[in-house]
Amino acid sequence: MKMINIHEAKTHLSRLVERVQAGEEIIIAKAGRPAARLVPIEGAGKPVKIGGLKAPVPVPDDFNTMLEKEIEALFAGARPTRPARRRK
Repeated sequence: MKMINIHEAKTHLSRLVERVQAGEEIIIAKAGRPAARLVPIEGAGKPVKIGGLKAPVPVPDDFNTMLEKEIEALFAGARPTRPARRRK
C-alpha cells in the first residue's frame, strides 16, 4: 500500500486508477493522515460476451403472428381464448 497526498491524487487520478486496476491498493492522505483508500472493485473482470450460443435457437416461421389473436383480444377488452387443458 502506498500513501499519496490529495493534491497528487487529483493530479494523477487516471494513473492511480490504472494501478488500482492492476491490483495495487492506494491510500489517499489529507494533511498526512489517511483519508480514503482506492481498491479494485471485486468481480470487475472481463465484460460478459452477449450472443455466445454455440448453435442458434430456431425461430418458428409464424413468430411475428403466433400470438396475434390473443393480443387483439386484449386490446378489444375480451378475454383471450386458450386451448382446453388436457387432464391426466
